[in-house]
Amino acid sequence: MSTAPDTTAAAPAAPEPRSSGQGQQKLPLLALLALATAVFITSLTETLPAGLLPAMSADLRASESATGQTVTVYAIGTALTAIPLTAATAGRRRKRLLLAAMGGFALANTVTALSSVYELTMAARFLAGVAAGLAWALLAGYARRMAPVHLQGKAIAVAMAGIPVALSLGVPAGTFLGDALGWRVAFLAMTGLTVLLLLWIAAAVPDFAGQGPGERPRMLRTLRIPGVSPVLFVTLVFVLAHTILYAYIAAYLDDLGLGGSTGLILLVFGAASLASIWITGVLIQDRLRGLTVAGALLVAVAAALLAALSDTTALVYAAAVLWGLGWGGMPTLLQTAVGDAGGASADAAQAMLVTLWNAAMAAGGIVGGVLLDAVGSESFPWTVLLLLLPVLAVVLDARGAGFPARRHTIAATPESGSEDRG
Repeated sequence: MSTAPDTTAAAPAAPEPRSSGQGQQKLPLLALLALATAVFITSLTETLPAGLLPAMSADLRASESATGQTVTVYAIGTALTAIPLTAATAGRRRKRLLLAAMGGFALANTVTALSSVYELTMAARFLAGVAAGLAWALLAGYARRMAPVHLQGKAIAVAMAGIPVALSLGVPAGTFLGDALGWRVAFLAMTGLTVLLLLWIAAAVPDFAGQGPGERPRMLRTLRIPGVSPVLFVTLVFVLAHTILYAYIAAYLDDLGLGGSTGLILLVFGAASLASIWITGVLIQDRLRGLTVAGALLVAVAAALLAALSDTTALVYAAAVLWGLGWGGMPTLLQTAVGDAGGASADAAQAMLVTLWNAAMAAGGIVGGVLLDAVGSESFPWTVLLLLLPVLAVVLDARGAGFPARRHTIAATPESGSEDRG
């Protein structure tokens, strides 16, 4: 899962839709829901193999650990291209780029659905990751620019709701569909949804200009801003821990004798994730630090239950609930934290966040595959527990900057692209 912003809040070269609250005091829900659907498609395309791993493995004549690398190669595609594509396309019109990115998803998912060759499937998944690198360079910033300043946080929350919806409904639905009609049908359904979204974007989403030549973000300088590095470290390690288990959840549950319940357990996890993002949206303004600590602790408790008591089916479901509650709000929390810490360089900080997020997902797929082959799936929850220890330590230590007890707010003026601490 990725959460990179648009790094283009520059002065428009031509008249633009107003987005700073002047003459617009409501959220453009139809356009924001289109962005949320784009987030849903990018998130679901990334994680869909997790629920379809055994069937995909059999059809592609590859081991489950090798097939799990379909998640890894997607994440590598995004991690390698998010920052370069952000820089290369910073001056381009936003709507055209968004349409191109979603068209890339339609092509990649179609090839994935039709391919019987492991190498071709991996190439298609890499292409999907590249499309995600472009999409995540647009989505959060796009949502921000469509809303008045005082509603920009809610606009981003609406757009990012596609992440927990993908987890709560998309992956379980894809798993059920794959079980009933075959995993290829699940990917073809993604293509059909993407085609409908392209029409929706064309009709309902406003266009914006890109950045001027002298307004591009400087990445390395942003790393030296107090608070940015701790948030990026937490992102890297937390997402790594989550992915090690999530990318191989079907194999893990199959080893527990719960392979037939994978879709239902993912549904429970996703429903808890939806509840988590709602709680986060209500409390994030005053409780960002507390919510981040609570999220890490909830996932740690879930991992402990799976490590020690996975022979009790009811406790596996309880762990799924705790895992979802801890994970669901984390994309919003980390994106908000790095934006707050970055200040005027918030967009550059968030572009780095998406790169590290996807690097962590790629590493999680690799590490999980190695663990699955060398030790077995029972090692997953113990590994998650071990990785969450430094996450908690850094969040607790970064109370001055990064995860402060009291948030600083950022106000942006789309006409100038400036951001000031409030």
